[in-house]
Amino acid sequence: MHCSPCRGLFCAVLCAVVILVQGSVWSQTRAAGLVRLEVQSGSKAEYRVREQLARLNFPNDAVGTTESITGALVVRPDGSFTPDSKLTVDLRTLKTDEAKRDGYVRANTLQTDQYPRAEFLARRQTGLPRPLPTSGAANFQLTGDMTLHGVTAEQTWDVAATFAGDAVNAKATTRFNFAKYKITVPRIFGLISVEDDIRLELNVRMRRIATQG
Repeated sequence: MHCSPCRGLFCAVLCAVVILVQGSVWSQTRAAGLVRLEVQSGSKAEYRVREQLARLNFPNDAVGTTESITGALVVRPDGSFTPDSKLTVDLRTLKTDEAKRDGYVRANTLQTDQYPRAEFLARRQTGLPRPLPTSGAANFQLTGDMTLHGVTAEQTWDVAATFAGDAVNAKATTRFNFAKYKITVPRIFGLISVEDDIRLELNVRMRRIATQG
């Protein structure tokens, strides 16, 4: 059985329409793809504050660390973030090399009974490659809303990231003064002075997961 010229033309047009529609759907599905970067174990958050102790003749850094970091960044194809792109640090688990300092910081400086966590909600980035690479390295800035000590303010981080397949390792740093988040400068016995400069560092291990938005 053979198609008439008219029927053959109709079939050809119909096939072309189907191909175009399928291609459009495929393109839309691909465009809707998101990349979720989930925080993995082994990640670490750190704060540094320069202090002058009475028992020392030189200033040194008080360094507090914790591995209690959770959350994920969800990146759209255009490099923007979904509203649930959030990282959370449990401040109650921060530790330095002195237990007395830790107790004071928790009770008086950060008041972790009232404000137990710090949260960062990613809003935008500058310099992040698109699409996200699966190898190599990239430096970019990540800006969003950080909530600390009951105060929410915009904060920008400088990020250095390396990519290896589904693994993403990132070092992010930022700094601010005590007043920005209404934190009281520590005043304790044996502490002569504290610089009004808090430096934060995140060393985050992430796993890359493709998803659909």
